[in-house]
Amino acid sequence: MKREILITSDGSTTIHLPDWDEQYHSKHGAIQEAYHVFIKSGLDKILENNTNKVSILEIGFGTGLNAFITFLEGDKKNVKIDYVGMEAYPVLADEIEKLNYVSELKSAAYQAVFDAMHETSWEEKQTISEAFQLTKKKQFFADITDENAFNLIYFDAFGAKNQPELWTEEIFQKMYNALKADGILVTYSAKGSVRRAMQTVGFLIERLDGPPGKREMLRAIKR
Repeated sequence: MKREILITSDGSTTIHLPDWDEQYHSKHGAIQEAYHVFIKSGLDKILENNTNKVSILEIGFGTGLNAFITFLEGDKKNVKIDYVGMEAYPVLADEIEKLNYVSELKSAAYQAVFDAMHETSWEEKQTISEAFQLTKKKQFFADITDENAFNLIYFDAFGAKNQPELWTEEIFQKMYNALKADGILVTYSAKGSVRRAMQTVGFLIERLDGPPGKREMLRAIKR
């Protein structure tokens, strides 16, 4: 499948798949979307409980943008983070080199962190910094078997238009099982079918204002 580097509306890059008319991040702003959906609506919400240690599962590690901004926020807020990124089809090294997240985030001091996130081996927990541990798993989402393991899930799979099998009750049951009590799942999607699938497996759903280019997004809480 053809893949292209695309400049999004906030100046940050993403990977575009023209055959699917799909990209790894919003064309309205990759960094803006990541901060709005995953940091503001996810990590910040978890941290309201005054915790200084968070376990996160990302569904779709992709370009590493979400992991990198989570590292930056954790460093800023003095939070210890255990981060697990699932990705069935890892992004290629030459594509990573063309992404401009470090410069757009004005984080040149952390270039080595972004590089390490992509260069460290898969399937083993890696210490990225004293406060940030990363485990990358090359795994299909349907094969997830974790139970009561995470405080927060970033659900950042490709859209249901192209991969409907990733947005089913079966998958969200796995997400529900993987979360600890009062754990949170956040996603950019606000489709009615997605919301209903989440509700069916037991999530309490909140509709929130979406990032630029989207009216709404969803936050799901395990009760």
